[in-house]
Amino acid sequence: MERTEHVTCTFCGCLCDDIAVEHEDGRISSVSRACPNGRAHFLDYASAPHLPRIQGEEVSWEEALAEAARILNAARSPLLYGLSSASTEAIRKAVALADRLGAFVDSTSSVCHGPTGLAMQAVGEPTCTLGEVRSRADLLLFWGCNPAASHPRHFARYSTAAKGRFVPEGRKGRTVIFVDVRLTPGARSADLFLRVDPGCDFEVLTTLRALVREKPLRGTEEACVGGVPLGVLRDVATRLKSCRYGVAFMGMGLTMTRGRDVNVAELFRLVAELNTYTRFSVIPMRGHGNVTGADQVLTWQSGFPFAVSYARGYPRYGPGEFTAVDLLRRGDADAALILASDPAAHFPSRAAARLASIPTVVLDPEESLTARGATVWLPTGKAGIDVSGSAYRMDGVPLRLRPFLAPRRPSDEEVLGWLLEEVAP
Repeated sequence: MERTEHVTCTFCGCLCDDIAVEHEDGRISSVSRACPNGRAHFLDYASAPHLPRIQGEEVSWEEALAEAARILNAARSPLLYGLSSASTEAIRKAVALADRLGAFVDSTSSVCHGPTGLAMQAVGEPTCTLGEVRSRADLLLFWGCNPAASHPRHFARYSTAAKGRFVPEGRKGRTVIFVDVRLTPGARSADLFLRVDPGCDFEVLTTLRALVREKPLRGTEEACVGGVPLGVLRDVATRLKSCRYGVAFMGMGLTMTRGRDVNVAELFRLVAELNTYTRFSVIPMRGHGNVTGADQVLTWQSGFPFAVSYARGYPRYGPGEFTAVDLLRRGDADAALILASDPAAHFPSRAAARLASIPTVVLDPEESLTARGATVWLPTGKAGIDVSGSAYRMDGVPLRLRPFLAPRRPSDEEVLGWLLEEVAP
């Protein structure tokens, strides 16, 4: 039995890099210091070699790659989707493949934090690292997110309960405010919880901006904005201005409700204005392990973070036009390559039905619902377990993913490299 320390878990955007794993003969037997999601990420992975499949029948790698290349070469309007659970190096190959094919390329950002990217482009993003949060933040504002379920170790490693250099008391040294439409498990531990009426985040954020700037507002202290009394918002504005170092974390309760990027832009403006009075930052709560890396690579390669079309031979940006759900719902894509994602399980029914009706090539270590229905399934290794790579944490910090098992499958990067050589420009 061998024990490996400092393994990085790529299940979510926290990228916890203090995991210890015991393994023997290519099998993982126990995992320490991981959350339930992280334990399943390691223990459910079987690194044994798998043959690829065409229409559910096992074939050699040569046959599978030839069929995948044939599908992509024959398509007039191919779509490359997913990216967010693959390594940065594999994502780079995928974008190069999309460029070679004249394809659409989109990541899972388009169904989670795409509006955050739009807001970032519109007003900028005053941000910091999770290390700064741990060491310095004495006020934490969580808006439209539930880390207790989505990022279970966030509180202990980086935010509410973490003990840092300038916050040695941990939780006792921090003020925690949650804003959401319902009392979530994470919000139960907050010092203050604001229940906002559904679809009213923008109104509450705008009122907070006005209060921070000490603009005169009409109405009594009991009058409500978005379900929150004005007196409570005035108290929150005072707390935000008077903290030593504040950080806002925002999730899909803000990005995927009415207003979307307009909501996020208003939060970014609020954070920027708070820096007139104190130090304040914002970090999006990114879900997939390397979704931040997908945004980074697409931006390096094309200038845009998601929803990119290479159909005219140069990159064009089209959220709502070139995003995967919209392309599939309109029937515009006639073949798809899915990288480390399971859209058949998560897309709206019309988009999922269209995906099931066109030829698909799936690169995924697991036999997901999408892989099960794929024309070609290419079972690759998992970065950070049996293949190497790198990934970006939710705060934009890149981390090296060191494998601790001997590789018995090709990596996504290798398979995409082979396909790049096979497809016609």
